[in-house]
Amino acid sequence: MKISFLLHNAYGIGGTITTTFNLAQALAGRHDVEIVSVFRHREDPNFALDPRVSLRPLVDLRHEKAHPLHRRPALVFPAAEYRHRQYSELTDQRIGECLATIGADVVIGTRPGLNVHLALQAPEHVARVGQEHLTLDNHPPRLRTALRRAYRRLDVLTTVTQADAAAYRRKMWLPGVRVEALPNSVPDPVLPAADGTAKVVVAAGRLVPVKRYDLLIEAFALVAAEHPDWRLRIYGNGDERARLRALVHRLDLSDNVFLMGAAAPMEAEWVKGSIGAAASDFEPFGMTIVEAMRCGLPVVSTDCPYGPGEIIEDGADGRLVPVGDRDALGAALLDLVRDDERRRRMGRTAVENARRFAPGPVLEQAERLIEEAMSARRTGRPAARGPGRLRRALVGQGYAARDTAHAAAARALRPIRRRRR
Repeated sequence: MKISFLLHNAYGIGGTITTTFNLAQALAGRHDVEIVSVFRHREDPNFALDPRVSLRPLVDLRHEKAHPLHRRPALVFPAAEYRHRQYSELTDQRIGECLATIGADVVIGTRPGLNVHLALQAPEHVARVGQEHLTLDNHPPRLRTALRRAYRRLDVLTTVTQADAAAYRRKMWLPGVRVEALPNSVPDPVLPAADGTAKVVVAAGRLVPVKRYDLLIEAFALVAAEHPDWRLRIYGNGDERARLRALVHRLDLSDNVFLMGAAAPMEAEWVKGSIGAAASDFEPFGMTIVEAMRCGLPVVSTDCPYGPGEIIEDGADGRLVPVGDRDALGAALLDLVRDDERRRRMGRTAVENARRFAPGPVLEQAERLIEEAMSARRTGRPAARGPGRLRRALVGQGYAARDTAHAAAARALRPIRRRRR
């Protein structure tokens, strides 16, 4: 079958890009797979892509950033979506044209705004799978209202955790839509797993407030005070870098804590450590936790919503501690630092338990959900009213008809906006 992914920007860096590439490459072993990237801002993607997966950009910002239509706000992409300001009448038109002529059996959207495009504009014969990489509770109320109406036109909606899937079933009325958790996958490691002898704790991710690297550094101060030969390496870039560097100096940890910058791929860095760490206040999934475990590291993490508790088995392959609790985080790290045999045993268990996030098991689940979406389409599940008129208005009319297209989009979305008020 032919499978198309609709992605915000395949040329950037982020968890959604990584997991989309991973799943697309796994599917490419059996199917014809393409990634449609709404935006392109550079020549090549940051991540290597299997040559069996085709990549097609719609708007090249290197040449079209000043396009007249790109200066007009998007109407199909919901106004309450986080990236609305990056979208425009130009993206409305290009995405609509793409979907109208897609030639795929199934299209998979990868963020809320693109799922709305998919729901409203995909041809009736195309199966529609929407992916949620954040969480329902993290969406603002206005966006949830828009999604509640649009998502009814999907065949399948996937979340990355069971908890979020349950939230969608409980809080959103989506009759006829299959809602199921599909975890992110992590490629099989190519390097030998860590052996637990290195006196290094490793953490990775964007240096942003929600990741709470300040809490991790403060907790590691407890480790360094008792075991000054241990090191903490934090990989990633972000706005918090200067503040974190100042904290390291203030706590006199310059010989113990290192801000390493970004590293891609991270596998070679994980295997140099013996313990993984995560201190987030909120984590929709926890890709770095899985990466660390697949490389043989037990992970000490805050038990934040939503992901860590579904990945880590407390006491078996890692530790879960209360959110924001510096002392509990430090004590859990110390427990593993002090006990070499326990640390190594938990590392071996982490490798085994994390196999469920390997491409194979996730691929099998993804194929089953895709087949269910296609079956729902073939058997004539009642189609939602309205998308045909919007699609005809947006697709194939060229720039001269932009006011007509805007009016059609406004009419299609008017019930959503009225409910927002």
